[in-house]
Amino acid sequence: MKTTAIIQARSGASRLPGKVLLEVMGKTILEYVIERVGKAECVEDIVVATSCNKKDSKIEDLADRLRIKVYRGSEEDVLDRFYQAAGIFKIGHIIRITADCPLIDPDIIDKAVRLYFKSNADYCSNTLEETFPDGEDVEVFSRDALNRAWEEASLMSEREHVTPYIKKHPEKFKLASFKNKKNLSGKRWTLDEARDFKFIKAVLEMLYPTSPDFHLADILDIVRRNPYLESMNSGIIRNEGYLTSLAKDKQVKQG
Repeated sequence: MKTTAIIQARSGASRLPGKVLLEVMGKTILEYVIERVGKAECVEDIVVATSCNKKDSKIEDLADRLRIKVYRGSEEDVLDRFYQAAGIFKIGHIIRITADCPLIDPDIIDKAVRLYFKSNADYCSNTLEETFPDGEDVEVFSRDALNRAWEEASLMSEREHVTPYIKKHPEKFKLASFKNKKNLSGKRWTLDEARDFKFIKAVLEMLYPTSPDFHLADILDIVRRNPYLESMNSGIIRNEGYLTSLAKDKQVKQG
């Protein structure tokens, strides 16, 4: 079950610029993501995929300092960025993680990867049917599926968000859905706005110093015992960035 996690990261987020380089207890958000992804047993290697934009040089510098492989490519065509990175590093099976998920649970990554291989799927994720908190998103897909999506996807949303083309075409790809026993999709543990950072910072400060290997159950326990936490970033629409892309969709030419 050899897989490589590609963590997509950039500094130019419209709602919270530079969010992946914000610091909590002396570590950037991206460092927490890399550390937690690296704890997954099924992750053999990690690549940070960022853009060629000059402002993303800090992300490359951070990856270099951590001795993590890095690829710099298109800022808007993230599908191409993944395609090029997978080719350069000869990746056969890809785990897609976004750098705004510092609370990602390594166990969830492992379970998604195991289901991917067990079901012989082209694509497996816990986003086909949302039952996990926003911020625990994991997608696993084959190089062949990535290649076909790269060749055939033409809408802006399909190229900016990497996997929509695969998910929209179950007649072309074998899909496997990884679902949680309890629906926790109403919980928001991702980083898009300043309110999200306030929540994530509080959770990390409560858990990380004594339990750096914390898991989903630990976060749920913290939130249960401190109900004020969830009020910090309540009311934000899930997948707002993708919904914005859908609204702006247009045909784009192959690169």
